[in-house]
Amino acid sequence: MDASGGYSQYEFVAQFYDHVVPYRTRKDVEFFVEMARQCQGSVLEAGCGTGRVLIPTARAGIDIFGLDLSDAMLQICRDKLSEQPAEVQARVQLVKADMRNFSLGRSFALATIPFRPFQHLTTVDDQLSCLRCIHGHLADGGKLILDLFNPDVRVLGNEDRATEFGDEPEFVMPDGRRVVRKHRNASWDLHNQIADCELIYYVTHPDGRQERLVHEFQMRYLFRFEAEHLLSRCGFDVECVYAGYDRAPYGTRYPGELIFVAAKT
Repeated sequence: MDASGGYSQYEFVAQFYDHVVPYRTRKDVEFFVEMARQCQGSVLEAGCGTGRVLIPTARAGIDIFGLDLSDAMLQICRDKLSEQPAEVQARVQLVKADMRNFSLGRSFALATIPFRPFQHLTTVDDQLSCLRCIHGHLADGGKLILDLFNPDVRVLGNEDRATEFGDEPEFVMPDGRRVVRKHRNASWDLHNQIADCELIYYVTHPDGRQERLVHEFQMRYLFRFEAEHLLSRCGFDVECVYAGYDRAPYGTRYPGELIFVAAKT
């Protein structure tokens, strides 16, 4: 499996992505847009997907370069962007590229990795390659926002998660398909900190036909100081660690999020 987290292999996920209720209500967009405003320069978003964060950033008057490895996700982003005013479209550039190794020939005031695509990099070498590549694309004093989930040690040992779980509400696609999504952790590699994850989509078509689609992918979880050491090795100085998009300091809630703001040194 490539570093896209299965989004290249399972193209059906791109169709559903913007309709999944937890993604539609996720509170991170305003955080990333405000951080982009503060940096007063162009933005690089690695793992831009369907443009969930990228398009609102461009609407806020900010030039942004979106990078992703999935053709299907990028196509949806382009389709959504085509519905925006011309001045918004002019602020966006999209490219298919691997976040571990890319060369854009320009520098940015801010780089962001929203909603955890960094955790699809399952080796330290891949993680270092990504961070060093981003470092090389930042202007002097530029910043990186690295968005991870904070591992909950109570969950890591919970074998019940090998069965399907999740209480997400049903969503309805524009073509009338009704979809319910469930989760499953097929296995945990506790030594290498890798979870074999599944997102299972139960689809009911308008004619009553039913379908079960499974998106399989791996995620490597990182603990706070492990991530800080990676950033330090790649030439970043961690300025803030947040537990949430409301900028609550890390440690004020558990597990919370694990959001780093780091400056290029």
